[in-house]
Amino acid sequence: MNRLELIQSCRRMVVKVGSGVLTGPEGLDRRRVTILAGQLARLAAGGRQVVLVSSGAVASGRGKLGLMGQPLTIPQKQAAAAVGQASLVQAYEEAFLPHGRQVAQVLLTAADLRNRSRWDNARNTFATLLDWNVIPVVNENDTVAVAEIKLGDNDNLAAMLTNLLGASLLVNLTNVDGILDDDPRVNPGAKLIPVVERVEAELLKSASAQPGAVGLGGIFSKVRAADKVARCGAHTIVANGTRDDVLDAIAAGEAVGTLFLPHPSRLTSRKHWIAFAAAQAGELVVDEGAVRPLVERGKSLLAAGVRQVHGDFAAGQAVRVLGPGDVILGVGLTNYSSAELEAVKGLHSAEIAARLGREDAPEVIHRDDLVVFDLDEEEEVACLLG
Repeated sequence: MNRLELIQSCRRMVVKVGSGVLTGPEGLDRRRVTILAGQLARLAAGGRQVVLVSSGAVASGRGKLGLMGQPLTIPQKQAAAAVGQASLVQAYEEAFLPHGRQVAQVLLTAADLRNRSRWDNARNTFATLLDWNVIPVVNENDTVAVAEIKLGDNDNLAAMLTNLLGASLLVNLTNVDGILDDDPRVNPGAKLIPVVERVEAELLKSASAQPGAVGLGGIFSKVRAADKVARCGAHTIVANGTRDDVLDAIAAGEAVGTLFLPHPSRLTSRKHWIAFAAAQAGELVVDEGAVRPLVERGKSLLAAGVRQVHGDFAAGQAVRVLGPGDVILGVGLTNYSSAELEAVKGLHSAEIAARLGREDAPEVIHRDDLVVFDLDEEEEVACLLG
């Protein structure tokens, strides 16, 4: 599938725009917002459902409060976000008005996406807004989010939304032309990578050294988000949002920015949520004998294969599954609490009831609730899971 076929077949897409695109010397760049709204309206007029993930609340608040260039504490940044978020959404509302499009503000926290019922509620809300031809403008709720409960950055939020919405394309707009093959500060001859068939460890290492945008998400964050998107079967384009016609060019099928192709082993939406959205509360270390059934034969994890239990978690929570040497094998939803697993680890399934006085399930993690990664992707998976 070439780029024109991709955009023509796309019926639902996520567009993420970073602080480096939206921020000017005095705060929010209203001209950029107006240009962006026009392009998004044209995408929507072409029959596509568009969700916008927009940074810029803190920068907008800084500008309104006269705090540009000043160091701010975390509470001050959160307060600036509260001031700026209102202006940010108002700017989009005014910019979309000439195109006959209404917008909706959607503020999310990590808890909204880590909890499955709240995830489903969010998906239903987005579906209704899109059915009404409303363009959702999404941001993390910076006013209440702190490090322990943050999604990380809006690159990660956009990746999670791509899966939640079942979108086929994420367009990640930054203030550079795309992903380069080297750090341009060290190598002035670094070249744009037009297509990434599969995110590998070398690309992640290269991206981690490259300069990023004004906000939290740098180039590494965008590559990692693209890898997550690829694993739910969707494409990503990382392109320069300071180019006035960037979305129009993408809609025309031009070779703009860096295109990431879907991963060959696509995860279902639910398994993608288990792997990358559900909060991981602990770890289970399995013995060598459990590795092949899990990785090669897609079997469930049984208590007999569990050797160590790390963390304090309840039944139903997500845990990492590690092999010998702490190799990451997968992530799954456990049927037993950490205390229960300490009591039954190493036992055969038939012995669980005698030890606990009941048997909730014959498996510690059922294969339908278990995401298993390829062993040759260990470095890439470690980066994805953080």
